[in-house]
Formats: sequence, C-alpha cells, structure tokens
Amino acid sequence: MARPVRPRTISRASRKPAAPFQCRLVVMVKVAHIGRVKTRLARQVGGVEAVRFYRHTVEAVLGRLGRDPRWHTQLSVSPDSGITNAFWPKGMERKPQGPGDLGCRMQRIMDTAGRGPAIIIGTDIPAICASDIARAFAILKAHDAVLGPTPDGGYWLAGLKRCPRVVMPFKNVRWSTAHAFDDTAANCKHLNLGAAATLSDVDNQADLHACRSWFGRRILPSPTIMTPGTSR
Repeated sequence: MARPVRPRTISRASRKPAAPFQCRLVVMVKVAHIGRVKTRLARQVGGVEAVRFYRHTVEAVLGRLGRDPRWHTQLSVSPDSGITNAFWPKGMERKPQGPGDLGCRMQRIMDTAGRGPAIIIGTDIPAICASDIARAFAILKAHDAVLGPTPDGGYWLAGLKRCPRVVMPFKNVRWSTAHAFDDTAANCKHLNLGAAATLSDVDNQADLHACRSWFGRRILPSPTIMTPGTSR
C-alpha cells in the first residue's frame, strides 16, 4: 500500500534568504488604511484618494525594485499585525517595523539587516526607479553612508555601508520638517557621506495633479514630463 503524501507547508515569505554580504534594500511600508497613510495629502484630496495614491505607488515601486537581482528586497511593515496582509507581493521577505518613532524603527532595521550594505526607502515617492537604487549602492562602495534628498529638506533614501560597524545616524532627527536631512547629515559628520539623486515627494494636491497621469506605472515616462523638481 502506498504511503500517503503529506502536503507541503509553504512559507508566506518563501524567497531565498540574502547572502551574507549581499546588498539589501529595505522598503518601509504601511497597511493602506484611511487615516494612516498620506494624512497631509488626505486633508486636501480626501482619505479615499490619498489611499488610492499610496496603494498604486506601492505596487509600482515594488514592481520596479522588488525582483531586481542586484539586491535582496525586504519589506518592513507597519503596523506589525499587517505583516500577513494579502496586499504584499508573494514571496517577498517581510518583517514588522516594531515600536518607536521613525528614527528608532530605521535604526532597528540597520541593526538587524545582517552584514553588508543596506539601504532604506519609503514608498510614497512615485519616481523611484531601479537605477536610483543601483547608483546609491555604487556610492556606498566609496562612502560610509548615503542620503537621497528631497526638495523640502527631507530625504527619501538612507543607506549605510555597515562595515565594520553600524552607526546611529537617526538619533534626535526632527522628522517631517525641513531639518530632517541636515539633522541626519550632522549625525554622520564623522563619516564619508555621499548624496544620491534628489526626488520629490507627493504631499499636496498640486503634487498629486502633477504626477496623476503616471504615478501608478511600473515603467516611468520621460523625466521631462514627471513631477517638477525631480532630478535624475
């Protein structure tokens, strides 16, 4: 009599773990609920429209970056209970962000990402593309840290070479202000800091209108018709 075949258990995040020194891209994401994402934008365009923008941008950015073989992509999810949400791409590694302010959560990512260079990005800047990430990792070959500025004084990307040690660049940063980039750069004053591309966030109705025709597309249009202020 043939032995019964037991069903296999398939992990939600079944992708092969990163190699010890592989470049790591960590994408900070939120479960897209009204009142939790793009709150400034929602005050002008409404919660439904803000959530629609966020969901489409997350899908597009992960579609462009998530399977690139030049790095291992991991999602850092908020709230922690959202790690099992069906919205996230199948097979993409994901971990909970954990408690604390943005600086605490970003530092936790850097402390636990494993050995090798690591870059953190968000998902509410629709013009991020794979070449921007590749350039940032290239900068880390000759620098200790890299930041990708935004025109409003913040930044969309933060990366560390993380060798021989992990530093603490996110302490006492005035988040969501025009001082965020300068505060973080000041924390890196003893490091060799490089700058990645300048990209624009979508914070208000005018920003949304400027990119409405393309923000959900995986393949970006010519930079000349993208959001004003976007730099390649």
